[in-house]
Amino acid sequence: MRLSWQEIRARAALFADEWQNAHYEKGETQSFYNAFFRIFGVERRRVAVYEQSVARFGQGKGFIDLFWPGTLIVEQKSQGRDLLGARMQALDYTNHLKPYETPKYILVSDFQTFELTELDTGARTAFALSDLPRHVEKFAFILGRDVRRFKDQDPVNIKAAELVGALHDALEASGYTGHKLEVFLVRIVFCLFADDTGIFEPKDILWDLLEDLHNRGEGDFGSALNKLFDVLNTPEAERSPNLAPEYAQFPYVNGALFAEYFPAPDFNEDMRAALLNACRFDWTPISPAIFGSLFQSVMNPRERREKGAHYTTEKNILKVIEPLFLDDLRAEFERIRALKRGREARLGAFQDKLAGLTFFDPACGCGNFLVIAYRELRALEHEVLAELNPQGQWSLDLDHLSKVDVSQFYGIEYEEFPARIAEIAMWMMDHIMNNRLSALAGGLFTRIPLRSSATIRNGDSLEIDWADVLPAEQCSFVLGNPPFVGFVFRTKEQKEGFDRVLARCGVSGSRLDYVFGWFLKAAEYAQGGNLRIGFVATNSVTQGEQVAVVWPVILDQFHMVVSFAHRTFEWGSEARGKAHVHVVIIGLDKKINERSEKRLFNYATIKAEPNETTHSVLSPYLIDASGLNDPHLVIRRASEPLNGLPVVRVGTKPVDAGHYIFSAEEKEAFLVVEPKAEDLFRPFMGARE
Repeated sequence: MRLSWQEIRARAALFADEWQNAHYEKGETQSFYNAFFRIFGVERRRVAVYEQSVARFGQGKGFIDLFWPGTLIVEQKSQGRDLLGARMQALDYTNHLKPYETPKYILVSDFQTFELTELDTGARTAFALSDLPRHVEKFAFILGRDVRRFKDQDPVNIKAAELVGALHDALEASGYTGHKLEVFLVRIVFCLFADDTGIFEPKDILWDLLEDLHNRGEGDFGSALNKLFDVLNTPEAERSPNLAPEYAQFPYVNGALFAEYFPAPDFNEDMRAALLNACRFDWTPISPAIFGSLFQSVMNPRERREKGAHYTTEKNILKVIEPLFLDDLRAEFERIRALKRGREARLGAFQDKLAGLTFFDPACGCGNFLVIAYRELRALEHEVLAELNPQGQWSLDLDHLSKVDVSQFYGIEYEEFPARIAEIAMWMMDHIMNNRLSALAGGLFTRIPLRSSATIRNGDSLEIDWADVLPAEQCSFVLGNPPFVGFVFRTKEQKEGFDRVLARCGVSGSRLDYVFGWFLKAAEYAQGGNLRIGFVATNSVTQGEQVAVVWPVILDQFHMVVSFAHRTFEWGSEARGKAHVHVVIIGLDKKINERSEKRLFNYATIKAEPNETTHSVLSPYLIDASGLNDPHLVIRRASEPLNGLPVVRVGTKPVDAGHYIFSAEEKEAFLVVEPKAEDLFRPFMGARE
């Protein structure tokens, strides 16, 4: 039976560990390559020979270290020897072979480094022995499989976003819209990822299925995909015995992802081309954390502004989760790892602690914060497991090795499509981390069919009772990037929901920053539990008269304290048409559980890296308040300037959506048509000038 790529990667990890100290060419080469071929389930002696003699005209006889006629030449050197010389030697051998013996690949190695060259294209890949599990697919030819040619991936995440956007546009242009379009796209994105990352085995079976249809002139992709979705939703034991092999090879996925039925789109040539282009792309290096960017790429700027959607980079997400919980957990792990006694029991208890934490993003969008938090939690658990299983002595029961699970993560999202993307992104990250654990443990750890999922509630976060999603007493951390929506851009529903939150918390002032709705609800929610909060917000929440309106309620009425903060910096998106806003990050603890040391991150400029300082108390203005009698002191609104200067007024404010603002060229063109309008024009100067 042919091995799956997951099994091959697990075998490669064991091989790399076993041969990490190999270095001597003559004494170890044959044992090394016998074991290397077994990674792929192939017995070397069936395909290749050692020390194949080659008559080199005028140069005497040479010997190829390993020769697979028509496929591969291997030249092996002792560790530290010149691999360029080895490659040139192998190339020289190819000049003295019969045409049918000429290989497609040359592999040179010094045991600790591999360099694989494809002779047809000149493509060369070099990597360390320890990285072999990440590169096994370069050796697909050992299994008789073609090595796929992929399009450029620079930058890979943005390219993926554009491919999904192109498919979305082609489907929408055909009249395929609304809920069915959103669900269809989510399924396609999952399948594209699964086709390249080992969820579907063998690799690229989706691409093969669609390309075969296309090559046969059968363009009904819609019916084929609907049939595939039904197969993915049906356990193997319940499938028809007459199911065609090209469909039967797909696994049962579960997770309700493919449960709903609706008519498939009728594919035209543009739609087929868009989907095949997405299949040709290598989805292996895609980070599920940028799925927000995938969604953003198919949203227009007006929708982004109305929803306040500002998707973000992993670097900026870490600015929230590290001081919120990750740094504390890592410090605790390091203390346990340094113990001389009781270490194993404490490590086991710490793993149980990780598995008991819960995370809630009440404005989760496409799940960026939840995905990164899950990845970091799993990575920390992997370190714990490595300490519990020293020298590779891993438990044989890999199914129960990891305890951290996606079911520990909760979210609320207003739009259905990003809510479903968030669920899938969590499954995808789970699969990535399972692959990493498999490589670490030297075995196969998988969670397909899907048995658990993140809980993502579709609805208005300001209207939903958060306790209905996750009771506060069961919540460990609230985190996220609530929407930034200016007052004039809010919809009627947004204004009404926001006003209800303010009224319930005893706050007046409807022109307050919209993000305050989440701060107030989080502080109110925290009263029912023992949780910590970390939010991104526009920097205006720490400026002006609204500080005195809202922060006394959060800090005094709800008894919260600022536990950490990033002062103003530029928050950038990863997507096309980047959104750039000036933000702060604010962490809140309940006063009864406050940390003694408050962390403050300062920026010399909005684009600079932060410098951290620690303080005993921080004010709502995000400054050191340890010298104040009242650390929560705020500046109240005054009706007149304190220094006797004139009152500042708005003055003339253009509210014409730009229709009455003319450039010099536009003015001249207009006067050609309407020359009597000359006296109506006035100079206009604003912030841009």
